[in-house]
Amino acid sequence: MKITIIAGARPNFMKIAPIIDAIEESSSNGGDISYRLVHTGQHYDKKMSHDFFEQLGIPEPHVNLEAGGGTQAEQTANIMVRFEKELQANPTDLVLVVGDVTSTMACSIVAKKLNTKVAHVEAGIRSGDMTMPEEINRIVTDAITDYFFTTSVAANRNLQKNGVPDSRIFFVGNTMIDTLLRQMPNFRKPNVWDEASLTSGQYFVLTLHRPANVDQEQQLKLLIDEIVTLSKGLPIVFPVHPRTAQILTRIGITASNMYLIDPLSYLEFNYLVQHAKAVITDSGGITEETTVMGIPCMTLRDNTERPETCEIGTNELLGTDPKALKPAMEKLFSGNWKKGTIPELWDGKTARRIVAALESTLN
Repeated sequence: MKITIIAGARPNFMKIAPIIDAIEESSSNGGDISYRLVHTGQHYDKKMSHDFFEQLGIPEPHVNLEAGGGTQAEQTANIMVRFEKELQANPTDLVLVVGDVTSTMACSIVAKKLNTKVAHVEAGIRSGDMTMPEEINRIVTDAITDYFFTTSVAANRNLQKNGVPDSRIFFVGNTMIDTLLRQMPNFRKPNVWDEASLTSGQYFVLTLHRPANVDQEQQLKLLIDEIVTLSKGLPIVFPVHPRTAQILTRIGITASNMYLIDPLSYLEFNYLVQHAKAVITDSGGITEETTVMGIPCMTLRDNTERPETCEIGTNELLGTDPKALKPAMEKLFSGNWKKGTIPELWDGKTARRIVAALESTLN
């Protein structure tokens, strides 16, 4: 059985690494799955891509389509045109896509138009926010997927409401957590640890990337000012995209306890998260990692596609109003943040369940 695995952006890398490991483990025990790894090049920072592949033990892709850059439409079109040629030259039994980036949707469409089955890892999650490009990617991908691998009961329900039969839904857990649990012993201190004289439990990690927070200068200034005011002088480490850094400079954001640093590698960033007092973010994936590591997390969004991180885990959805930060920070500093537990099947064995399901379903 031949499978083509799609990776396009950094969030994908953490999700495919354990799947490749599980396929190779199965093959060494007589399994018959072979794979071809296609990097679409959606994320085109070669150094960051290389660092992630090296740190996570992902083999070099069989091909890099180098389809990054441009607008949403241009990027989608480039991926589709190049992946169509790739799939025609290298037919497969199944195209496996992960997550909700542009590559996920674009490659699913190409595969189905070429009458190739599609499996979606992390299927069924929904934010209900159609202003998010990722939500559109999820909906389109799940509309044409053949096999749905889910991270939560909530995702199962979303698919069932859309008429997907239970026989095509596989509740397997979270491959992001497979990678997290495997790599925890390898986490390593970033340079900022010594530069900022950080100590465990005595600093914040901040990440912001969504347009609603970073593209509206006044909103960004209000958020940063509030975080700085409420931090009680503890260091705030902010790995920041160069474009966002330019906005921060333009609007005059400066604080003696705020450290603006370049984006970090996977192992360095998660070392910071593991030892933080709390994480303030507008990311979805980070809320999963903080839940498993037991780190308080404040999400500056009005919705989340990962409700289990709030219902079960350590995450709280604050919204985008800067005033919502004060009661959350008071709760944190008073020691009353919820402890949280780990969601069902987030146990480091998800990829093995996926491979087992593929072997039993497709053979």
